[in-house]
Amino acid sequence: MVPHIFHPTVLREYDVRGIVGETVDTDDARALGMAFGTHVKRAGGKIVSVGYDGRLSSPAFSEALIKGITSTGINVQCVGLGGTPMLYYSVFELDTDGGIMITGSHNPPNYNGFKIMLGKKPCFGAAIQALGKTAAEGDFETGNGGVEYVDIFDQYIERLLRDVDMDGFKVAWDPANGAAGPAVAALVKRLPGEHVVINAEIDGTFPNHHADPTVEENLEQLKEVVREHGCDIGLSFDGDGDRIGAIDAKGRVVWGDQMLAIMAGDLLKTVPGAPIIADVKASQAFFDRVEELGGKPIMWKTGHSLIKDKMVELEAPLAGEMSGHIFYKHKFYGHDDAIYAGIRFLNAVSKQGGDLVKLKDGLPQAVNTPELRFDCDDTKKFGVIDEVKKWLEARGAVMNTIDGVRVSTDDGWWLLRASNTQAVLVARCEAADEAGLARLKEALVEALTACEVNAPSDL
Repeated sequence: MVPHIFHPTVLREYDVRGIVGETVDTDDARALGMAFGTHVKRAGGKIVSVGYDGRLSSPAFSEALIKGITSTGINVQCVGLGGTPMLYYSVFELDTDGGIMITGSHNPPNYNGFKIMLGKKPCFGAAIQALGKTAAEGDFETGNGGVEYVDIFDQYIERLLRDVDMDGFKVAWDPANGAAGPAVAALVKRLPGEHVVINAEIDGTFPNHHADPTVEENLEQLKEVVREHGCDIGLSFDGDGDRIGAIDAKGRVVWGDQMLAIMAGDLLKTVPGAPIIADVKASQAFFDRVEELGGKPIMWKTGHSLIKDKMVELEAPLAGEMSGHIFYKHKFYGHDDAIYAGIRFLNAVSKQGGDLVKLKDGLPQAVNTPELRFDCDDTKKFGVIDEVKKWLEARGAVMNTIDGVRVSTDDGWWLLRASNTQAVLVARCEAADEAGLARLKEALVEALTACEVNAPSDL
């Protein structure tokens, strides 16, 4: 078989992703399908799930991927257009031997890629590199697999509804013209309370705003709807429906770690003493809050696949990231389904008094920056982190290097890490007061400048 070399930037830590027509195309999709089918077949598998999001390039990528998979003799159950969580759900409920979702996630419209499951587990790190090696060597299995188109949408909605346990809120929902739109529209018809849904139509050009709920600018339309309609809560989703954002009745953002703390407040009543995982970008206030509630706070690497793997290792019932990936193993499958997370969030608010404003105000207070993302070439970003780490080590800094560098000082902490999904570096600072925050920002700028990196303008 003809070997295939992927662009060096697309085989990432926990998915495969690039710029359509520049670093990833349908030839890559077919080759990935051949490599994936080969690995599934050699592991004893026979059938896999495939789904795709609403990006303009996704149907063609899906067709090429399926051709690649079936050429190895593996059968495909295609669940069609929908969110990444629906694809994950299909792997469990249809009991397939793995799955691939074609999605560009929260990236701009000209990106696309693949999120992969081998068996019932995420495929990441060395396993993704192994797919690349198989393709590069042209070491493919051959056969004649079949394709079955399976509509699991209604079944998926029923599964989401199974764990609804809330009072009636007035909720604004914004799927951001992403793949979660139809599921949100179907779901709210059967939830208690009143619901206002905007941007539910799938549109791969994302005409209203970028589908990334971690950037506050993308929540402005949702804030306006909450104000106009007097809603209690607003919920927003990313392009493929596996990340969630929230605002309260005052129009304030409830960040991912704050949502997770509120969810933990409810869950730890049911599962006392359980480990709750958050990524390195999460506030120290989150870890302190979980400990205060009697749970075991665990700090881990950023990345949906990495978090899911750690959950299995620790048997954690709940985990999350600042980026809005929320994972429930309690009553669910352990993967990041933002709509399901929204249901559990509404449940948690309901069980803790029903007032999100009060719950947000009741969390430990700290002064912090949001995630600060600034451009850094994909081929250079990890090298920058290494340089900063060496510079800090030479100065005796106290730091956690589990994922980038998280530096602790008397004022608080600052973080610098390389994104695994974009050509950016990510920074964050947190202190007890504004003066401390200013000193942390200065320390971060000093480290970047010393390593000949231009600090972001919002530092």
